[in-house]
Amino acid sequence: MRVVTFGEIMLRLTPPGYLRFFQNDTLETAFGGGEANVAVSLAGFGVDAAFVTKLPDNDIGTAAIAELRKYGVDVSFIARGGERMGIYFLEKGASQRPSKVIYDRKYSSVSEAVVSDFNFDAIFNGAEFFHFTGITPALSDAAAELTLIAVKKAKGKGLTVSCDLNYRKSLWTTKKANEIMRTLMPFVDILIANEEDAEKIFGIGAESSESDRGRISREGYTGVAKKLITEFGFKKVGITLRESISASDNIWSAMICNGGECYFSRKYPIHIVDRIGGGDAFASGLIYGILAGMSDSDMVEFAAAASCLKHSIEGDFNRVSVAEVNNLLSCGGSGRVQR
Repeated sequence: MRVVTFGEIMLRLTPPGYLRFFQNDTLETAFGGGEANVAVSLAGFGVDAAFVTKLPDNDIGTAAIAELRKYGVDVSFIARGGERMGIYFLEKGASQRPSKVIYDRKYSSVSEAVVSDFNFDAIFNGAEFFHFTGITPALSDAAAELTLIAVKKAKGKGLTVSCDLNYRKSLWTTKKANEIMRTLMPFVDILIANEEDAEKIFGIGAESSESDRGRISREGYTGVAKKLITEFGFKKVGITLRESISASDNIWSAMICNGGECYFSRKYPIHIVDRIGGGDAFASGLIYGILAGMSDSDMVEFAAAASCLKHSIEGDFNRVSVAEVNNLLSCGGSGRVQR
């Protein structure tokens, strides 16, 4: 089982704990980014996972590669060059104060990458799955063109292609997102979204749902998934469902639809340590479930549980094993000490 992911990894800078920006003189460092997070999670599940990007040929780029390699990710197809690695600043929210992300990623190496930086024939050799997110084509027109080339090549070589919509209003408008993502959707088999992405990008929203007020309509999201499948021909649509009580406490669940049937996971009341990467953990759980031959009902349970655990882990990466996910599914997550 080999999965290739393509996108941007960034340097993450975060005040300690729940401090506000520059409340003290410390910013903690880490690395993260949608497709890199998926690759790390899959490697932790025992999958042969490769991450493809372009990074500056300097010490920071080298440190990011070393971090990925530490978790077992294949970094052999990462191109080197360009001027800089993207950065994002994260201020973690608490209670009624929301988290805040500030991007500093313009002119990053991967946003200015060109076709000759990547040999997609070699990259996809022996792979079964290709994953990207809507963040990558939002980085630049060049990155959007590269993403289109990659998905066409992946489909041409018979790979299953998954896409997490991951709309980011700070990167592009809903109009441009709609235009670009529609050119990519014909090559996508598995679509992944949160409770708002489909409405913001494609105008397909869930009736009777207000996720920011803690109200999620199962019937509404069943309708969203089936409309997406009807319009674009996806094999499966997975949607994470976050009922936000506060920045500290959410109710977390997910669904998957195959066009005929839709399955919902159990609900998890979660007290959040770090929510960044939660959607990527869900995506990696779905991909793992597909590769492992799980039924749709088992797959969405596994993916939702993996993502639930991610909310308890600092940093972007979901540092959990298949056994730990299965333990949550079987034991219910009481949090008792394991000896």
